[in-house]
Amino acid sequence: MSRSTPHPTRERLIETMASLLDREAPEQISVDEVLSVSGISKGSLYHHFEDFSDLLEVAYLRRFAAYIDLSNEAIAEVITSSRTRDEMLAGMKEITSRTQSPELAPVRLERIRAIALAGGSERFRKRLAVEQQRLTDAMADLVRESQMKGWFRSEFDPNVVAVFVQAYTLGRVLDEVSENPVPNDHWVAFIDHVVGTAL
Repeated sequence: MSRSTPHPTRERLIETMASLLDREAPEQISVDEVLSVSGISKGSLYHHFEDFSDLLEVAYLRRFAAYIDLSNEAIAEVITSSRTRDEMLAGMKEITSRTQSPELAPVRLERIRAIALAGGSERFRKRLAVEQQRLTDAMADLVRESQMKGWFRSEFDPNVVAVFVQAYTLGRVLDEVSENPVPNDHWVAFIDHVVGTAL
């Protein structure tokens, strides 16, 4: 087995924890539950992870990154397949509509929860910092590509744009937890306007 191939037991534990996070808050998940669902022994868990929090952090990190990786893949597809600025803008509007949908509110909230978790764990903060930089760099590369095609204004720093895009998505959580959230179509229309102005 090569070094880059994930160990199946480790992967099974991460997948089990990640799936449990779909239906339970992290503080409600116990070691015994993970072991029971995964069918893996306690000794194996502690062979692959420093402690139970280590497993939780790795699963959280994977879930944290998955959403942005999917968005980056969709943006890359739009940039690659578009022949004009207008086609790219239409594709970006579709991505915005999907990423800002009310159905993804739990995903956005979980990303906030992961950031909060980093405040209490130096180990997780460092891991999250590395992963967040990877995500921002990937998105900034997409901005650079669209700038080279002449579809995005070149005076904007690609890293700033990448952080801004992620920030407005996470910022949606502020409104989603309020008593009277703004209508989603109003939110999306404003983002489309801002993106259209920057292009």
